[in-house]
Amino acid sequence: MDNSSILKQLKLQAALMELHDENSFKIRGYQNAVFQLDKSDIELASLSLSELEGLQGVGKGIAATIREIIQNGTSSGLTDLLESTPEGIVELLDMKGIGPKKIKVLWKELGIESGHELKEAANSGLVANLKGFGEKTQQAIIDALEFKEANANKLHFADAEIIANEIIELLVNLKQVERAEVTGEMRRKLEVADSIEILVASNDFDALEDELNTNEVFTQLLEQSGPVVWRGLYKEHKILVEFILCKPDDFAREQFLKTGSQLHITIPIANNMSLRDMAYSEKYSSEEELYASLNMAYVEPEMREGSFEIELAKSNKLPKLVEMSDLKGILHNHSTYSDGKHSLRQMAEYCKELGYEYLGICDHSKSAFYANGLDEDRLVEQHKEIDELNKELAPFKIFKGIESDILHDGSLDYADDVLASFDFIVASVHSVLNMNKQKATQRLMTAIENPYTTVLGHPTGRLLLRRAGYPIDHKAVIDHCAKHNVVIEINANPWRLDLDWRWVHYALEQGVMLSINPDAHQMEGYHHMQYGLLTGRKGGLTAEMTFNALSCEAIDKHFAEKRAKAPAHA
Repeated sequence: MDNSSILKQLKLQAALMELHDENSFKIRGYQNAVFQLDKSDIELASLSLSELEGLQGVGKGIAATIREIIQNGTSSGLTDLLESTPEGIVELLDMKGIGPKKIKVLWKELGIESGHELKEAANSGLVANLKGFGEKTQQAIIDALEFKEANANKLHFADAEIIANEIIELLVNLKQVERAEVTGEMRRKLEVADSIEILVASNDFDALEDELNTNEVFTQLLEQSGPVVWRGLYKEHKILVEFILCKPDDFAREQFLKTGSQLHITIPIANNMSLRDMAYSEKYSSEEELYASLNMAYVEPEMREGSFEIELAKSNKLPKLVEMSDLKGILHNHSTYSDGKHSLRQMAEYCKELGYEYLGICDHSKSAFYANGLDEDRLVEQHKEIDELNKELAPFKIFKGIESDILHDGSLDYADDVLASFDFIVASVHSVLNMNKQKATQRLMTAIENPYTTVLGHPTGRLLLRRAGYPIDHKAVIDHCAKHNVVIEINANPWRLDLDWRWVHYALEQGVMLSINPDAHQMEGYHHMQYGLLTGRKGGLTAEMTFNALSCEAIDKHFAEKRAKAPAHA
């Protein structure tokens, strides 16, 4: 059993203990153990009971629970708690913005045992009448439930891609399959997948359907399937799987038609004919040939959304999109100085091993007490270690950064003399996420005006499939970044992908550079860069407008010039 599965059970047990009013000291012990173990790369399943007891934050009781989970798949303590808790209540524990204590009140005082019952009670006003709730909390619950319902059975692109690749590997080995590729929204690399669409070429659809239905990993949904589409489920996954069937000779045409958005394929191009019309007018051996037939440049699949790309393709002025090989460094990363899993040295050495020229370390600032944020004394300690590592690892360079919390009024949480000690600053919002659009926008604009702000981090703070971002006026924020020479982050974490790709092109039009940042809290997090890259490419991002495509020397110069101007504007 891997660490994440073990920690998931410990976290659930702590929440259920709180729900059932168990000893608060014991609950904090479990919560602290999860926090400490989540930062460790030690494989828990390989440790003996005595070795587990020696880990930071793990006492005898929790060590015994971990061993029980490893040996039996779960613990008796968690099993007992689950047996005394309605299944619907357990599901509510995962809802953002409402904790175990409030869920207990809803359960015990209103008899609520499911999300459906909670929504009915909230819509009827019963929740607002409970002590400690009120109208705002009631509306927040309604919003959270509606958000959860709207995103049920959906997956982050990163997770859906893994499943899709697994399915395709299985399909291409079937007797009746000539070819299989992902299509639709997934081929366009949308940030969230509500289904996995795969185009499958076969000469015998009936035989293929029989072959699929005799494979135990597939479960067909007959009422949703049709003559040329098989819909169903794969293994234990809840996301809908769609196999769109076509003849091998029609594969290029069908792949084109199924990939592009309706807007992309139906906009009139020439002589009132659309790309869809052209696709049906004659047979094409490739998508490139189809675009060429209309004197258009080939449009990469991820860009086919029906926006700016059509006119640029018609005039053969599509940009050369940024590629992974263009990226020279990795900015916005965390270490064990705050809430990271790996040490500063480990993060730096792995970054260098991956072939990058530089690393920007941005641990959390002092206001982020929940993430072990750095006070001024610990900053001095970190900067000293960075200086020592830079001597050792040269010409590779670690830049001294910080992810400075944007406070409720838009100010950053260090004095100017401390801000001046960093090479660069990523300014991000992490708290007070319930502002209205006007206040949230002004908060960001104030932070952007701070002369020490180098990069605006994850602009909306969204967590895909978990919480919506706070409302901001994107145009106003982007325009302000252009005015104050502030870079905007494309946070590459699959849960964020923020700046949203829908605003990338506008940012580029305003001359705002974008930085593809993994927000890595462990070494493996660097590999999330690929998802930020896809986000940028969807909006037409080039290497020239990608901040971390600058060489180490060039980005060092940028940082120095920004710092030099700061005191004059402070």
